[in-house]
Amino acid sequence: MTLDAIATSGRTPAGPPRNRHYLMCRPTYFTVEYAINPWMDPAAPIDTALALRQWETLRQTYLDLGHTVDEIEPLPGLPDMVFAANGATVLDGRALAVQFRDPERADEAPAYAGWLDRAGFEVHEAKHVNEGEGDILPVGGLLLAGTGFRTSHAAHAHLQEVFGRPVITLQLVDPRFYHLDTALCVLDDTTVAYLPVAFSPGSRAVLRRLFPDAVLATMADAEVLGLNAVSDGRHVVLPAQATGLSAALRERGYDTIGVDLSELRKAGGGPKCCTLVLREREATK
Repeated sequence: MTLDAIATSGRTPAGPPRNRHYLMCRPTYFTVEYAINPWMDPAAPIDTALALRQWETLRQTYLDLGHTVDEIEPLPGLPDMVFAANGATVLDGRALAVQFRDPERADEAPAYAGWLDRAGFEVHEAKHVNEGEGDILPVGGLLLAGTGFRTSHAAHAHLQEVFGRPVITLQLVDPRFYHLDTALCVLDDTTVAYLPVAFSPGSRAVLRRLFPDAVLATMADAEVLGLNAVSDGRHVVLPAQATGLSAALRERGYDTIGVDLSELRKAGGGPKCCTLVLREREATK
């Protein structure tokens, strides 16, 4: 579909990009030594040097787009710390710290909370299991919150108290898409892309009501974590292998940038997993 066709169809083309501030963690100690999601196989070979090169390409992509990237120091013994999106939810200068479901990742939580506190954010302690932006995605004035595998439903009420925004609970049903950010991508303040079958029937109905003009992904693109993408409202950074989704987004007026994170995908991670958005930061380090 051309931009003219979008206009005549009633669809709104992508708007201007917004400068973003991201937090990332270099995969210095990345490996797969345990299995806490269906993507992970401790017996599979891991090339940490390749993971580092792929991660650096992602980081440079953000810088080339004009975004700001801060880095948190990776810690030995925490191979999944590279997945910064799970480190917190940051909005309006406040940060909700995380509480991981799995003990293998538990020590990441204080590391991210400490960094955010030193950076000047108002950090709120987690009261229930929640895995940050893996399951909590702001869109417009709402917070979409996933549950079913990692983040507990009880955490959604606390989320609303911390940020004072309406929370929409979405039930995930496919263990391959264990975090919301593997099944849904926020493209801008009014538009998302998602994989319908990753959600319960009731949640699919809610998504249809909230986002009637959403981009619907195919299973083929979801299976390469194509929805684990990062958008600034115009540019969408997504796995290079998600060619169908990339084409669909370009038809809507978005500029897509494919990056290869195939080594990190062995742990179930893509661009969004590696990227925590620091929203309306109130202080600098």
